[in-house]
Amino acid sequence: MKYIIAIIQPDRLDEVLMKLEEKEIHLVTVTQVMGHGRQKGIAEVYRSHKEGGSLLRKIKLEIGVNEAFVQPAIDAILGGAQTGNIGDGKIFVMDVGQCVRIRTGEKGNDAIG
Repeated sequence: MKYIIAIIQPDRLDEVLMKLEEKEIHLVTVTQVMGHGRQKGIAEVYRSHKEGGSLLRKIKLEIGVNEAFVQPAIDAILGGAQTGNIGDGKIFVMDVGQCVRIRTGEKGNDAIG
């Protein structure tokens, strides 16, 4: 089991979600976050509005998957989020020690589902 965290540009969210659906990855948590990377908060234009300051709007995706879905999830995120411009984001893949579905008490790969 793996836990994937991706930080992407807000305007790429719909495209990434569509690509994940195409790969049959449906269980996604999305959070609006603020941060900066190498661009160090350089002003950007977002929805025709110039964003300044040291922190920029980003979207954080969190996805729990079984091993068979790790590479398809990465490919989907890259396919939807990659523009080739600085600030496209990052993908982090971490091991999951345990997962429990609260509703049924299922554990492990069955709980991720």
